[in-house]
Amino acid sequence: MAHSRRHLLRILAMAGAGVALDTLGPRPAAAAEAAAAENGGTLTERLSVCRPGGDPLQELLRRNRDFSRTWQDAERSENPLDRATLLHETWPLHCQVRPDALAAGQRPWASVLCCADSRVAPEWIFACGAGELFEVRSAGNTAFDAGVASLEYAVAELAVPLILVMGHSGCGAVTAAMARTPLTPLLEELVAPIRANLQPGADLAQAVRRNAAAAAASLPRRSALLSQAVAEGRLAIQAAYFDIGSGEVSLV
Repeated sequence: MAHSRRHLLRILAMAGAGVALDTLGPRPAAAAEAAAAENGGTLTERLSVCRPGGDPLQELLRRNRDFSRTWQDAERSENPLDRATLLHETWPLHCQVRPDALAAGQRPWASVLCCADSRVAPEWIFACGAGELFEVRSAGNTAFDAGVASLEYAVAELAVPLILVMGHSGCGAVTAAMARTPLTPLLEELVAPIRANLQPGADLAQAVRRNAAAAAASLPRRSALLSQAVAEGRLAIQAAYFDIGSGEVSLV
Protein backbone atom coordinates (compact mmCIF):
# COMPACT_ATOMS: atom_id res chain seq x y z
CA MET A 1 0.00 0.00 0.00
CA ALA A 2 2.78 2.43 0.93
CA HIS A 3 4.59 1.64 -2.31
CA SER A 4 1.40 2.23 -4.34
CA ARG A 5 0.81 5.53 -2.58
CA ARG A 6 4.35 6.73 -3.29
CA HIS A 7 4.02 5.68 -6.93
CA LEU A 8 0.71 7.54 -7.27
CA LEU A 9 2.12 10.68 -5.64
CA ARG A 10 5.12 10.49 -7.95
CA ILE A 11 2.93 10.27 -11.04
CA LEU A 12 0.71 13.15 -9.92
CA ALA A 13 3.68 15.35 -9.07
CA MET A 14 5.44 14.69 -12.36
CA ALA A 15 2.26 15.11 -14.38
CA GLY A 16 1.62 18.41 -12.64
CA ALA A 17 5.08 19.52 -13.66
CA GLY A 18 4.23 18.82 -17.29
CA VAL A 19 6.05 15.52 -17.62
CA ALA A 20 4.61 12.98 -20.03
CA LEU A 21 3.64 9.90 -18.05
CA ASP A 22 5.36 7.58 -20.51
CA THR A 23 8.72 9.03 -19.44
CA LEU A 24 8.39 7.80 -15.86
CA GLY A 25 9.69 4.32 -16.54
CA PRO A 26 9.89 1.44 -18.97
CA ARG A 27 6.81 0.82 -21.11
CA PRO A 28 4.96 -2.45 -20.40
CA ALA A 29 6.64 -4.31 -23.26
CA ALA A 30 10.09 -3.10 -22.21
CA ALA A 31 9.33 -3.98 -18.59
CA ALA A 32 8.28 -7.47 -19.64
CA GLU A 33 11.48 -7.92 -21.63
CA ALA A 34 13.52 -6.72 -18.67
CA ALA A 35 11.73 -9.13 -16.34
CA ALA A 36 12.38 -11.99 -18.74
CA ALA A 37 16.06 -11.08 -18.91
CA GLU A 38 16.27 -11.05 -15.13
CA ASN A 39 14.48 -14.35 -14.72
CA GLY A 40 16.30 -16.39 -17.33
CA GLY A 41 19.07 -14.34 -18.84
CA THR A 42 22.82 -14.37 -18.50
CA LEU A 43 24.54 -12.25 -15.86
CA THR A 44 25.28 -9.60 -18.49
CA GLU A 45 21.60 -9.43 -19.42
CA ARG A 46 20.56 -9.21 -15.78
CA LEU A 47 23.04 -6.39 -15.20
CA SER A 48 21.82 -4.54 -18.30
CA VAL A 49 18.10 -4.30 -17.51
CA CYS A 50 18.40 -0.56 -16.74
CA ARG A 51 20.72 0.21 -19.66
CA PRO A 52 19.13 2.73 -22.09
CA GLY A 53 18.72 1.67 -25.69
CA GLY A 54 19.66 5.01 -27.22
CA ASP A 55 22.31 7.69 -26.77
CA PRO A 56 23.56 7.54 -23.14
CA LEU A 57 24.26 11.28 -23.06
CA GLN A 58 20.70 12.12 -24.07
CA GLU A 59 19.40 9.65 -21.49
CA LEU A 60 21.41 11.37 -18.76
CA LEU A 61 20.03 14.75 -19.81
CA ARG A 62 16.47 13.41 -19.94
CA ARG A 63 16.74 11.97 -16.45
CA ASN A 64 18.30 15.18 -15.19
CA ARG A 65 15.36 17.22 -16.50
CA ASP A 66 13.04 15.03 -14.43
CA PHE A 67 15.27 15.41 -11.37
CA SER A 68 15.49 19.18 -11.81
CA ARG A 69 11.72 19.53 -11.67
CA THR A 70 11.60 17.52 -8.45
CA TRP A 71 14.52 19.49 -7.00
CA GLN A 72 12.82 22.81 -7.70
CA ASP A 73 9.51 21.57 -6.28
CA ALA A 74 11.29 20.78 -3.01
CA GLU A 75 12.48 24.38 -2.81
CA ARG A 76 8.89 25.53 -2.23
CA SER A 77 8.67 23.90 1.20
CA GLU A 78 10.03 25.61 4.31
CA ASN A 79 10.12 22.34 6.26
CA PRO A 80 13.19 20.07 5.83
CA LEU A 81 11.17 16.94 6.61
CA ASP A 82 8.58 17.87 4.00
CA ARG A 83 11.33 18.48 1.46
CA ALA A 84 12.87 15.10 2.22
CA THR A 85 9.49 13.39 1.90
CA LEU A 86 8.78 15.10 -1.42
CA LEU A 87 12.17 14.13 -2.82
CA HIS A 88 11.71 10.56 -1.63
CA GLU A 89 8.28 10.21 -3.17
CA THR A 90 8.89 12.00 -6.46
CA TRP A 91 12.56 11.33 -7.22
CA PRO A 92 12.31 9.95 -10.77
CA LEU A 93 14.31 6.74 -10.27
CA HIS A 94 12.58 4.21 -12.51
CA CYS A 95 14.83 1.16 -12.56
CA GLN A 96 17.08 -0.83 -10.24
CA VAL A 97 19.26 -3.83 -11.00
CA ARG A 98 18.74 -6.84 -8.72
CA PRO A 99 21.15 -6.84 -5.75
CA ASP A 100 22.11 -10.48 -6.34
CA ALA A 101 23.19 -9.61 -9.89
CA LEU A 102 25.19 -6.61 -8.65
CA ALA A 103 26.89 -8.88 -6.13
CA ALA A 104 28.28 -10.83 -9.09
CA GLY A 105 29.28 -7.97 -11.40
CA GLN A 106 28.51 -4.57 -12.91
CA ARG A 107 27.71 -3.09 -16.30
CA PRO A 108 27.45 0.70 -15.93
CA TRP A 109 26.39 2.58 -19.04
CA ALA A 110 28.06 5.94 -18.31
CA SER A 111 31.04 7.31 -16.39
CA VAL A 112 31.00 10.63 -14.58
CA LEU A 113 34.14 12.52 -13.59
CA CYS A 114 32.87 15.11 -11.15
CA CYS A 115 33.68 17.08 -8.03
CA ALA A 116 33.82 15.49 -4.56
CA ASP A 117 31.56 18.33 -3.31
CA SER A 118 28.84 17.02 -0.97
CA ARG A 119 26.17 18.80 -3.02
CA VAL A 120 27.05 16.96 -6.23
CA ALA A 121 25.72 13.39 -6.17
CA PRO A 122 25.53 11.89 -9.68
CA GLU A 123 22.96 9.23 -8.73
CA TRP A 124 20.56 11.96 -7.60
CA ILE A 125 21.33 14.38 -10.40
CA PHE A 126 20.75 11.75 -13.07
CA ALA A 127 18.15 9.62 -11.20
CA CYS A 128 20.23 6.45 -11.52
CA GLY A 129 20.19 3.31 -9.43
CA ALA A 130 23.12 1.26 -8.19
CA GLY A 131 25.21 -0.19 -11.01
CA GLU A 132 24.28 2.40 -13.66
CA LEU A 133 27.06 4.98 -13.23
CA PHE A 134 30.82 4.54 -12.85
CA GLU A 135 31.96 7.56 -10.85
CA VAL A 136 35.33 9.21 -10.35
CA ARG A 137 35.30 12.16 -7.94
CA SER A 138 37.86 14.68 -6.73
CA ALA A 139 37.75 18.32 -5.70
CA GLY A 140 37.51 20.39 -8.86
CA ASN A 141 36.85 17.35 -11.11
CA THR A 142 40.45 17.37 -12.29
CA ALA A 143 41.86 14.60 -14.50
CA PHE A 144 44.26 13.26 -11.86
CA ASP A 145 46.36 10.17 -12.60
CA ALA A 146 44.38 7.65 -10.53
CA GLY A 147 41.15 9.09 -11.90
CA VAL A 148 42.28 8.69 -15.51
CA ALA A 149 43.37 5.14 -14.76
CA SER A 150 39.96 4.44 -13.23
CA LEU A 151 38.27 5.70 -16.38
CA GLU A 152 40.56 3.47 -18.44
CA TYR A 153 39.28 0.54 -16.41
CA ALA A 154 35.67 1.60 -17.00
CA VAL A 155 36.20 1.74 -20.77
CA ALA A 156 38.47 -1.28 -21.20
CA GLU A 157 36.86 -3.71 -18.76
CA LEU A 158 33.27 -2.49 -18.46
CA ALA A 159 32.78 -1.14 -22.01
CA VAL A 160 31.41 2.18 -20.76
CA PRO A 161 30.54 4.25 -23.87
CA LEU A 162 30.42 7.74 -22.30
CA ILE A 163 32.52 9.86 -19.95
CA LEU A 164 30.81 13.01 -18.69
CA VAL A 165 33.16 15.51 -17.05
CA MET A 166 30.96 17.69 -14.86
CA GLY A 167 31.79 20.92 -13.05
CA HIS A 168 29.29 22.68 -10.82
CA SER A 169 28.22 26.07 -9.52
CA GLY A 170 30.03 27.39 -6.44
CA CYS A 171 32.99 25.01 -6.83
CA GLY A 172 35.39 25.51 -3.92
CA ALA A 173 38.40 24.08 -5.73
CA VAL A 174 38.01 26.47 -8.66
CA THR A 175 37.41 29.32 -6.21
CA ALA A 176 40.68 28.45 -4.46
CA ALA A 177 42.51 28.32 -7.79
CA MET A 178 41.21 31.77 -8.70
CA ALA A 179 42.08 33.29 -5.30
CA ARG A 180 45.75 32.26 -5.43
CA THR A 181 45.88 32.12 -1.64
CA PRO A 182 48.72 29.86 -0.40
CA LEU A 183 47.51 26.28 0.05
CA THR A 184 48.98 23.05 1.36
CA PRO A 185 51.42 21.32 -1.02
CA LEU A 186 48.86 18.66 -1.96
CA LEU A 187 46.10 21.21 -2.53
CA GLU A 188 48.50 23.26 -4.66
CA GLU A 189 49.07 20.14 -6.76
CA LEU A 190 45.33 19.59 -7.06
CA VAL A 191 44.49 23.14 -8.24
CA ALA A 192 47.51 23.49 -10.56
CA PRO A 193 45.68 22.18 -13.66
CA ILE A 194 42.71 24.41 -12.81
CA ARG A 195 44.92 27.49 -12.56
CA ALA A 196 46.57 26.61 -15.86
CA ASN A 197 43.23 27.05 -17.62
CA LEU A 198 42.02 30.24 -15.95
CA GLN A 199 41.40 33.26 -18.13
CA PRO A 200 41.75 36.86 -16.86
CA GLY A 201 38.41 38.46 -16.12
CA ALA A 202 36.42 35.23 -16.06
CA ASP A 203 33.86 34.83 -13.31
CA LEU A 204 33.49 31.63 -11.27
CA ALA A 205 30.84 30.05 -13.51
CA GLN A 206 32.95 30.69 -16.61
CA ALA A 207 36.04 29.30 -14.89
CA VAL A 208 34.18 26.15 -13.82
CA ARG A 209 32.94 25.54 -17.36
CA ARG A 210 36.40 26.11 -18.81
CA ASN A 211 37.92 23.75 -16.25
CA ALA A 212 35.43 20.99 -17.10
CA ALA A 213 36.05 21.44 -20.82
CA ALA A 214 39.82 21.38 -20.30
CA ALA A 215 39.64 18.22 -18.17
CA ALA A 216 37.48 16.51 -20.80
CA ALA A 217 39.87 17.51 -23.60
CA SER A 218 42.85 16.25 -21.62
CA LEU A 219 41.56 12.69 -21.19
CA PRO A 220 42.38 11.36 -24.67
CA ARG A 221 45.70 13.22 -24.57
CA ARG A 222 46.59 11.64 -21.23
CA SER A 223 45.50 8.13 -22.17
CA ALA A 224 46.24 6.20 -25.34
CA LEU A 225 43.52 3.74 -24.39
CA LEU A 226 40.85 6.45 -24.16
CA SER A 227 42.14 8.10 -27.33
CA GLN A 228 41.84 4.82 -29.25
CA ALA A 229 38.32 4.21 -27.91
CA VAL A 230 37.25 7.67 -29.11
CA ALA A 231 38.87 7.15 -32.52
CA GLU A 232 37.07 3.82 -32.93
CA GLY A 233 33.71 5.32 -31.98
CA ARG A 234 33.40 3.23 -28.80
CA LEU A 235 33.63 6.23 -26.47
CA ALA A 236 32.29 9.77 -26.30
CA ILE A 237 33.68 12.37 -23.88
CA GLN A 238 31.57 15.41 -22.98
CA ALA A 239 31.95 18.33 -20.56
CA ALA A 240 28.99 19.62 -18.57
CA TYR A 241 27.98 22.10 -15.86
CA PHE A 242 25.63 21.41 -12.95
CA ASP A 243 23.74 24.32 -11.38
CA ILE A 244 23.04 23.36 -7.77
CA GLY A 245 20.19 25.82 -7.28
CA SER A 246 18.11 24.69 -10.24
CA GLY A 247 19.34 21.10 -10.37
CA GLU A 248 19.95 21.50 -14.11
CA VAL A 249 22.85 20.07 -16.10
CA SER A 250 23.91 21.86 -19.28
CA LEU A 251 26.51 20.81 -21.81
CA VAL A 252 29.73 22.79 -22.20
